[in-house]
Amino acid sequence: MQYFILVGFIAILASLGAAMFYMLKNGKNDLEVSKTDPQNMARSLAFRVGFSILLFVCILVAWMLGYIQPTGIQPGQ
Repeated sequence: MQYFILVGFIAILASLGAAMFYMLKNGKNDLEVSKTDPQNMARSLAFRVGFSILLFVCILVAWMLGYIQPTGIQPGQ
């Protein structure tokens, strides 16, 4: 389970880095802007948001099924 969460965080960071790359590439060549660069950046950011939601739901389901246990401050103490 920990490996899936780690891979999820790496995928989120990679898509964020790809969006930054497309943003910097698009802003650098203002005269030669292709029409696919904003779409690539938007697609990368949409993937990041969708994957973040999926990762949150998977962590929530794993907690409900008992695969992971919270280890914080106990309520009422």
